[in-house]
Amino acid sequence: SSMNIRRRFLLEGLNCQGSIGIYDAERQAKQTVLIDADLLLRDGTEPQTDSVDETIDYDVIHDTIHNLVGAMHYDLQETLARRIFDALLALPEVASVRVRTAKPEAYGDCQQIAYELSNLPS
Repeated sequence: SSMNIRRRFLLEGLNCQGSIGIYDAERQAKQTVLIDADLLLRDGTEPQTDSVDETIDYDVIHDTIHNLVGAMHYDLQETLARRIFDALLALPEVASVRVRTAKPEAYGDCQQIAYELSNLPS
């Protein structure tokens, strides 16, 4: 249709266990890392029938993020966020990506510290 519909897929608050941080305690034990991903989908990829074959694979997004978080030790949230960003942007249906990583256990006096990376149009 001629309507200018923007299609997005959002995954919010994915709870992962990862080895992340520069401090000794962070290197010795995994901690919770919360991931948000906001994907702007390409025009022309909207399903024309109610068939799973025609849509982006949610499992791929979910599993890609879990696998990257668990793949190695990251000193920086920035590095992890960039790895996730690059992997999701490489999916054929995806036009733009926003990724947010958060560490809820980093400080006792705040809910979380987070880092965000995006090339979504403003």
